[in-house]
Amino acid sequence: MQQPKQILKEIYGYDEFRPKQLEVIEHTLSGQDSVVIMPTGGGKSVCFQIPALIFKNVTLVISPLISLMRDQVEALKASGVQAAYFNSSQSDFDKRLIIDDCLENKIKLLYLSPETLVHAFESWLKNIPVSFIAVDEAHCVSMWGHDFRPEYGQIKALRSHYRNMPFMALTATADKITRKDISTQLDLVNPQLFLSSFNRENLNLAVRSQVPKKQKEKEIINFLHARQDEAGIIYCLSRKECEKWSSFLNSNGFNARHYHAGMDSSNREAVQDGFINDNYTIICATIAFGMGIDKSNVRWVIHNNLPKNIEGYYQEIGRAGRDGLPSDTVLYYNYRDVVLLNDFVKDSEFKETYQEKIRRILNYAEATSCRRNILLSYFGEFNEEPCNNCDVCKNPPEFIDGKTIAQMALSAIMRTNQQIGVNLLINILRGAKTMDLFDHGYHKLKTYGVGKAHSFVDWQHFMNQMINLGLIEIAYDDYLKLKVTQAGDEILRTSKPFQLSKPTIAKKSEKAKNTKKVAASNPDDALLDALKSYRKGVAQQNKVPAYVIFHDATLTEIASRKPKNEFELLEIQGMGKVKLDRFGGMILKLVDENRSPNKKSKKSTIDETFTLYQDGLSVEEMAQERNLSPTTIYGHLCKLYEDDRPIDLNRYVTEFEVNQVKQARKAQRNTNQLRPIYDQLKGDVDFHKIALALTILSKYH
Repeated sequence: MQQPKQILKEIYGYDEFRPKQLEVIEHTLSGQDSVVIMPTGGGKSVCFQIPALIFKNVTLVISPLISLMRDQVEALKASGVQAAYFNSSQSDFDKRLIIDDCLENKIKLLYLSPETLVHAFESWLKNIPVSFIAVDEAHCVSMWGHDFRPEYGQIKALRSHYRNMPFMALTATADKITRKDISTQLDLVNPQLFLSSFNRENLNLAVRSQVPKKQKEKEIINFLHARQDEAGIIYCLSRKECEKWSSFLNSNGFNARHYHAGMDSSNREAVQDGFINDNYTIICATIAFGMGIDKSNVRWVIHNNLPKNIEGYYQEIGRAGRDGLPSDTVLYYNYRDVVLLNDFVKDSEFKETYQEKIRRILNYAEATSCRRNILLSYFGEFNEEPCNNCDVCKNPPEFIDGKTIAQMALSAIMRTNQQIGVNLLINILRGAKTMDLFDHGYHKLKTYGVGKAHSFVDWQHFMNQMINLGLIEIAYDDYLKLKVTQAGDEILRTSKPFQLSKPTIAKKSEKAKNTKKVAASNPDDALLDALKSYRKGVAQQNKVPAYVIFHDATLTEIASRKPKNEFELLEIQGMGKVKLDRFGGMILKLVDENRSPNKKSKKSTIDETFTLYQDGLSVEEMAQERNLSPTTIYGHLCKLYEDDRPIDLNRYVTEFEVNQVKQARKAQRNTNQLRPIYDQLKGDVDFHKIALALTILSKYH
C-alpha cells in the first residue's frame, strides 16, 4: 500500500503536507468520521483525495456545484487519477459509461451533487462498492451556515446504509454552532474536529468607510489600472449593483462581466467558464458567485458593500490568492448597508442571531486594531502580534485626547433630541450653512460650529470610533438617527478620560508581502512568459482552465530556479510524476532555450504585438494570443504608431470618429483625458477609440 507522503509527491508534486492534512488523512484511513475546517486555499481536497487513492473501492464526493466538480475532476485526470463526475449536465450515454466504470471498480473518486446522490442511490449506486464518503462545503447542511441548502439534508438518510465507513465533512468557514450542527445533520459518529489555521498571510486586508459613490468609482478605477490583466471579483449586495459596476468598468476600458441568481443558468455558466478560462478578468457578482470557483490566480477581491457576516466575508476574500501569492482585498461600506442587511433578516425566526453577526462584521470594519487578528479570534484562533499586512498595521493609529471631541458630538446629539443622523451632526459641528440645518433651527444651538477646526472627513473618522466604542448607537429602524448610550452619557457628564485615534492620511496600497519562498524569488520574466504561453496552449488543447495544468506559483518557481534536468524539475512544488512525464520535456526545452547565452534577445512585449498585427490578427485575436486584455493591445498599437512604426490606426477608428473626438476635445479646452471627451460625446464613441483618435491628433494636429 502506498503511503500518503509518497502519493503527495507523485500525484500532486509537493514534498510536505500542510498543517493538519496528514492528521486528517490518517484519521480517515483508520475508519473514523471527521469534521475538517480549513480556509479557502488551505488544501481541503487533498484531505479526502489521498485516502480515496489508498482505499480499495470508490470514494463518493458530495459537492454542490457542477463547475466545482468538473474542475477538480479535470485536475485529478491531469495528474493521472481515475476520477469522474455524475450530474444533470451529462448525456445518458456518458452516465452509462461512468456507471459501468464504477461497477468495474475503475473509478477512484466519483463526484455527485446531493440531489444526484439520492436519485442514484435509489437506482444504481447501492450496487457500487464504496469505501469512503466526503461531503464538501458541509456548512450548506446547517441552518446556521452562511449558505444553507435544504437539499443537503437528504444526505443524512444515506448514513444508515453506509454506517460502517468513514464520513468526512469539509468546509472553509464555520463557527462553533455550525460545526456542531454539521455533525448532527450528517449523523456523524464521534467525529474528530480538525481546525486548521485561518491565517492567510498573503492576503492584504483593507477597509474604506463612508466613501461617496464618485470617489469610490475613482478609487476602484485607479486600483484596477495598477493591476492590469489581473483577475478579480467585485461583490455587491444587489443584482442591480452588479450590472451597474460591470457596465461602468466596461465603459472605462476594462473587460468585466456581471453574475447573479437572476440570470438563466446557461448565461451564468458562460460567465463562470469565461472567467475561469481567462477570457475576461473581472466579475461583478452577488454571493451567488464563487463557491464553485477553484481558480488559483484571483489576485484581488473588492466588497462594494458590508457583507452579511464574517463567515461569508472570509470565504469570499479567500477566493483571492489560493496559489499563495500576494493578493489584495478591499471592503467598502456605509451605514445604509447595515440598514439593508437588517431589513433582510427582520422577519426571520433567527433575527437576533443574524443581527449579532451583522454587528460583528461591522465591528471588524470599524476596528482600529489589526484586522487579521480580529478575523482569527472570531474563528477561535488568537494572535497578539500585528500582521503588518492590513491597513491598520500599515498605518497604525496615533491616539489623542478625545474627551472634548466626544463631548462636542454627544452634546449636539442631545441638543437635537437625538433626531439627527451622522452627516447632519457633522454639518452642525462644523457650522455648515445648509437648508436642512436652517429649516430645523439647528444653527441656533450652542454646539453649532464648535468643531469647525476639524474637516468633514476627520469628523467621520471620529464618529466611526465613537459608534464602534459604544458611545453612540445608530437607530437602524428609525432612519439612522443617533442615540447616546449609557457609556456616552458617562463621557458627557463625568471627568472620565477618553482617547480617539488621530486621523491619518492613508498611504498608497502596496502589494502584499509574502513570506513564501516562491513569492520572494526573482523569476526570469521572459521564461515565465514562455511557460505561461505553453501552458495556455496545452490548456486550450485539453479544454481545461490553465491552472488545471499548472498553478502560477509552480511556473514562477520554474522561472526562478531554472531546473537543468528532470530530477531538479521534480523538486518544483506542484510538479508530480505524471505531469513530469507529460510536460517535463517541453518545459526543460523552454528553460534551456532561455538559459542559452546565444539565444536571440527576447522581443519586447510591444514588438510581439507588432508581429501579430503584421500577421493580420484582430485586436481580440491578438489579446487572446498574448493572454492580455484588448485595452493593453490598443495601448501597444498607440505606442507603435507614436514610434513611427507602420501601423494603420484607421483600422480601428474612422476619420469621422477622429473628427468627433477633435471637436469634443476642443469643447473641453483641449483636454487629453478620456472621460470628459466621452461625456461630451454622450458615450457615442468608445473609450479605446477616443484613445486611438487622440494618438492620431497628437501626431498631426
